[in-house]
Amino acid sequence: MNIANTRTLSHRLLFAACALTLSFAVGAAQPAKKDAIVLDQAWARATPPGAPVAGGFVTIRNTAKRADRLLSATSPDAKTVEIHEMSMDNGVMRMRRLDDGLAISPNGTLELKPGGYHLMFIGPKHPFVQGETITATLRFEHAGTREVRFEVRAMGSAAPKH
Repeated sequence: MNIANTRTLSHRLLFAACALTLSFAVGAAQPAKKDAIVLDQAWARATPPGAPVAGGFVTIRNTAKRADRLLSATSPDAKTVEIHEMSMDNGVMRMRRLDDGLAISPNGTLELKPGGYHLMFIGPKHPFVQGETITATLRFEHAGTREVRFEVRAMGSAAPKH
């Protein structure tokens, strides 16, 4: 092989390596697709007239290859919506707002259910009546926003069995 052929081969290999590296970088920079987040079994508890809050529950599946995070939620049916956690603390059940949202691992599932993580609809604008639906928009760090419809179930309802 002469020097000219060696340089040509070196340039081709360098070009191929750069092109391959660039293709990986471009792929990694692509935003997560909205369909990477799957929302299932969304429901909320019915409320009596004048109730100050209502609980919302949903199963969130992240089918993407990278983690995502539920950051916030809004609803036309409530003044505000917060992400909450219930946990035992010295034998007492406590509830707290999660300002940083909730992480969802790659190909992972996050269950918002009674007694655990859930959405808190604060200041419902009307009673949540069994059989009706309410809507909310969930905002994710990578997948953007997703609208979800919550089926309103009877007061005291438990999470559905899988």
